[in-house]
Amino acid sequence: MIPIDLADWLQQHLREGQAVNRQLHELLLQAVLQGRLAAGSKLPSSRWLAQQLGVSRNTVIDAYDNLRAQGCLDTRQGSGSYVAEVEREAPQLPPKLGRPKEAPPLSRRGRLLLEQAGVSARQWGAFMPGVPDVTEFPVRTWLRLHNRRWREAQPERLSYAPGGGLPALREALAEHLRGARSVQCTAEQIIITSGSHQAVDLVARLLTDAGDTVWLEEPCYWGLRSTLQSLDLNLVAQAVDSEGLRWPTRPRGAMPRLVLATPSHQYPLGMVMSLARRQHLLEQCRKHGSWIVEDDYDSEFRFGTRPVASLQGLDGGDRVLYVGSFSKTLFPGLRLGYLVVPASLAPLFAKASAELYREGQLQQQATLADFIQQGHLGSHTRRMRTLYGRRREALLVAVHEQFGAQLPVLGDNAGLHLVLQLPAGTDDCALEAAAAAAGIAVRALSRYYCRPASVQRGLLLGYACVPEHKIGPAFQTLAAVIRQHCPHLATRKQS
Repeated sequence: MIPIDLADWLQQHLREGQAVNRQLHELLLQAVLQGRLAAGSKLPSSRWLAQQLGVSRNTVIDAYDNLRAQGCLDTRQGSGSYVAEVEREAPQLPPKLGRPKEAPPLSRRGRLLLEQAGVSARQWGAFMPGVPDVTEFPVRTWLRLHNRRWREAQPERLSYAPGGGLPALREALAEHLRGARSVQCTAEQIIITSGSHQAVDLVARLLTDAGDTVWLEEPCYWGLRSTLQSLDLNLVAQAVDSEGLRWPTRPRGAMPRLVLATPSHQYPLGMVMSLARRQHLLEQCRKHGSWIVEDDYDSEFRFGTRPVASLQGLDGGDRVLYVGSFSKTLFPGLRLGYLVVPASLAPLFAKASAELYREGQLQQQATLADFIQQGHLGSHTRRMRTLYGRRREALLVAVHEQFGAQLPVLGDNAGLHLVLQLPAGTDDCALEAAAAAAGIAVRALSRYYCRPASVQRGLLLGYACVPEHKIGPAFQTLAAVIRQHCPHLATRKQS
């Protein structure tokens, strides 16, 4: 700690109406015993410290003398006072300084959020799902565009973002989405966000009240589920089948205010919602006044099948709010996403976004607008689709070599991961932990379910951020862990 830090800290803790000399001694003693003042560090001169604190020099000298008498300070002739080596755990802190109070109890929402948190400390390597290969990002191209924007930086670009985000980025996105995803929108309908979580948070805050019913797919992405739970909404899990989300024949309870769906590539199981199912969902939502939140999280990456148009495009922009981000196409740390809302809601959402989040990153948004308009997003996406396709194939080969047809694979025709089904009764959470201990990151499929009765067992395996030559050896390590938890697999002949 340098002297100016010590003076600031003392000023923050000195209390009016109490003896300054005693307080100063006790605070300095606390700083020594707690290690705020490290052994060997030099204390400021008594004259300087007295001036900083606005007290008499004798008050500081008295405090230093008491510390010296307690063996906490050493005096070096002509050099000043230094903190001595002391036993830091034995001395008791003065009771009047108090001890840290226990943290206040979390709210019910806070406890639920942490109990069901799915976030992982590890975000890279075999076989972390949902993570692109950020090492392949065209950094030089991005830096060239970024540097040019900084050379031309204007004051308004360094301030808060206008409602909805940078107009140039909204224009570029509107054109991109119309061509790539058949989204029907104008630039004014696009709200720039810091990702899909914030987009869904904004939708829920503006279109629902506490206690309203929201339908989620079963299973579904835990991150958006946690976002909605924190808003005191009534979450109801609706089953998916081979055609995607099903609208129940006889729905129970209140009709949903929101329906969250991943129609182009169900997360995490991977099926595509059929056209008939899409039309029925839109019809029912119009009938009951429900809004659909379409999470189009990785539709850019399909292998061997044609791209699937957005549900929003089929709807015409009436009941669907379309959510996307650049976390999969570019890199997660960019923290830029977007929300496409019906035209009637656009000015309201733009104003609310600015009011709630006070967004910025305009230089980043300007760089991204250039990146899109100059064709770099399209070329990078095409290149990564080819790369991920090879890695997907390498993982499928590795699975077949280890287990043949014993463990079925789901959702391998699109996205950045596949699901390896496990035998019923397998503890996939324990298997996830064992894989982590072996240096392999996977996600237990059961973590994505809300209702215990509908849980399927399996592992989500991401292949996007794993070089091809590492996929086989990494899966061999994982296969050994799987066999430890499913011993009967080891006795079967591999094909």
